[in-house]
Amino acid sequence: MSEPKILLVEDELSLAEGIKLNLELEGLACTWIPRGDQALKQILAETYDLVILDVMLPGMDGFTICEKVREAKNFTPILFLTAKNTDDDRVHGFETGADDYLGKPFQVRELLLRVRAILRRESWYKSREISSRQPFGPYWVDFDNFCGEGPGGAFQLGVKESMILKLLMERPGQVVSRTDILDKVWGEDAYPTSRTVDNFIVRIRRVMEDDPHHPKWVHTIRSVGYQFDPEGKQRKGEE
Repeated sequence: MSEPKILLVEDELSLAEGIKLNLELEGLACTWIPRGDQALKQILAETYDLVILDVMLPGMDGFTICEKVREAKNFTPILFLTAKNTDDDRVHGFETGADDYLGKPFQVRELLLRVRAILRRESWYKSREISSRQPFGPYWVDFDNFCGEGPGGAFQLGVKESMILKLLMERPGQVVSRTDILDKVWGEDAYPTSRTVDNFIVRIRRVMEDDPHHPKWVHTIRSVGYQFDPEGKQRKGEE
């Protein structure tokens, strides 16, 4: 098996050299680019297992790069690495499609742990515990292309929405706790809270429930988590 390929986009030379060296010592192939505009072209032209992306870059900022990558239907995992470390910055990073967010300054060991966690999650997501094109009732969802279709027409899913839905559908009828979802989809040390999970469930329901306020497929188990019902039965009183 070939070593995972990492693209590092960082304009601070000494920091980039240190990160690149440590990634390579971990057995990861690392390419370094210092400019945002160059990085966007590289991400869209080549295949990587992970992009480590600074936010403040010459040529194009990291948030814009992430948005353009996702608009191009490229779902390469992205880890933001930045001094812009307020709660609003983090939320904005995840909303643009990032997989994780690590603020500067940081310990190299923490970065390596985040990198390994993302690569593990990507490996799990690409596994075939269930079909990549999974049917349920009058719907189907395509986990490879982050989309689906139902009675209301075609719909698009975000990366995290797809991961949450895949996890729930791998355990039909079972209650999956918010903690389990956070650990599997983001990693136990990541920023999001259980409220983040709830917000992503709301997005899932908007595209794949006839009535998002009275769901049939993804049910809330109060104070615990969520459950996928393969039979699509509405529960009395659930909102």
